[in-house]
This record gives sequence, C-alpha cells and structure tokens, in this order.
Amino acid sequence: MAIQVGPCDPWPVNLCCDIPDGLEQADVDRWTMVASQLLWALSGRRWGPCPVTVRPCRKTCFDTVPSWRVSWGTVGPWVPYIGTDGLWRNASVCGCRTDCSCTELCEVYLPGPVYDVQSVTVDGVVLVPEAYRVDAPGRLVRTDGECWPECQDMAAPAGEEGTFAVTYRWGLPLTEAAVAAVSELTCHLLRGCAPGGCGCKINRSLTRISRQGVDMELPDPTALLAEGLTGLPLVDLWLTTVNPDGLTSPSRVYSPDYRPPRVQTWP
Repeated sequence: MAIQVGPCDPWPVNLCCDIPDGLEQADVDRWTMVASQLLWALSGRRWGPCPVTVRPCRKTCFDTVPSWRVSWGTVGPWVPYIGTDGLWRNASVCGCRTDCSCTELCEVYLPGPVYDVQSVTVDGVVLVPEAYRVDAPGRLVRTDGECWPECQDMAAPAGEEGTFAVTYRWGLPLTEAAVAAVSELTCHLLRGCAPGGCGCKINRSLTRISRQGVDMELPDPTALLAEGLTGLPLVDLWLTTVNPDGLTSPSRVYSPDYRPPRVQTWP
C-alpha cells in the first residue's frame, strides 16, 4: 500500500470563475481540497508533494544477493569454493557494489516517488545535504564515505542516539496542467454551491428529448464516472494524459526479502 492516503494540502489553483455569492474563503478552501483529493485518486495516487518521515532498515551486504550467486573482485563476506583446478578459493557474494560501480555503494530504499529530501538524521546528528543523494527509483545513496546504519533502536524516538530517520517529500511534482485541471474541477464544485450546502449539481438521467421539432441528446453521466472521467474537458484531458490506463494506484514489485521502512502513524 502507499505510504500516504491522500494529498496533505490542497493543490494550488488559479480559479477562472466567479465565486458564488454567500461563500466564504473557508468554503473555497474546503472544496479546493475536495477537488484535489478526487484528482489525486483518479490520477493514480502519485501526486504530491507530501512530507513523510521513515525509519529505514538497511539490508546487510550478504542479504542483497542470492546465496548461489558469486562475484569476484568485490568486498564483503567470502564463500569458499573449489575451482576447476581443484584448489580452494574464496568468492565474494557482497551486493554492496552494483554491476555498474567499482566501489562500495551504500544505499537504502525510500518508497517513492521521491520529490526531495528535507533531512537525514543519524544518531541524533543531521547530515549535510552533500553527504547523500537520491538515485531513481528512490535510492538514498551515502556519498561521504560512510555507510547507513545496519540496525537502529526502534523503541527510541527519531532523532535520538542509535536512531536513523529520513524526512522527505513523497509524490510527483504538480505541473501547470495539473493546476489547470484542479482549478476547473474546483470551479465546477463551487458553481453547485449555495449558502447552506455545496457540491456538484445533480446530473439528470435524461439522455434524449424531442420538443417542437427540436431533438436534444445528453451523454449519460454515469458512463463517464464509470470510466474515471468527470465530463469536464480540461480535467478529463489531464486524466487521460497522465493516467491513460485508469490505474488506481502506482504499480509495485513485491519481494519477500524486502523490508520496507517503518513509518510511525501514532501518536
């Protein structure tokens, strides 16, 4: 599951409509948040940014590579084997070095998309930004010659001695197209507002009418909603662009060997 359940704040808007009479700014802010939550869900739950603090668990060097796989010329634990000449030798199975790096690469995985890293704290000390970088997909790499802790005291609060915590913002950056889409949806919600009650105007189920030689046919709104669309041109254009397959959440690959970082949810 995702590490967040919705946008933390309303998306920025540039409203191109008049605010109905009788509405306060608090009502506008509330329905902007509703529009942001709807578009966040309809677009695949990937947009942010939203701050989160995690307590990573770094896998040891030996755990990153299956026991049957060996590589020579690397560092870490050694496994004895018999060569073709009958002599015993040692083979390293360390996974700290990647297939494209000649040096040890110490990293932890952050569930993403990672927008940016706000702080990294090890043993109560906040590291300078030059001590790490982020490689896709969500790999926090140590660059100052040190390595991330292999274990930490999960009973202690983050920021104390013996702890390791990363605060970063989760989610894809909002583009101008996203701002335009949420602005249009917010205006649509506000037009259906009146003092004492707000929301979308009820869509009639009428699909065709004939009167005095004039025929009118309206699209079935339930068909659009079933496809994850709204009937608003700019909103639907953005949704079909960023989420053409109608995914309800980001795709993931699960592994029984992967230990996700711990996220405190209460208090």
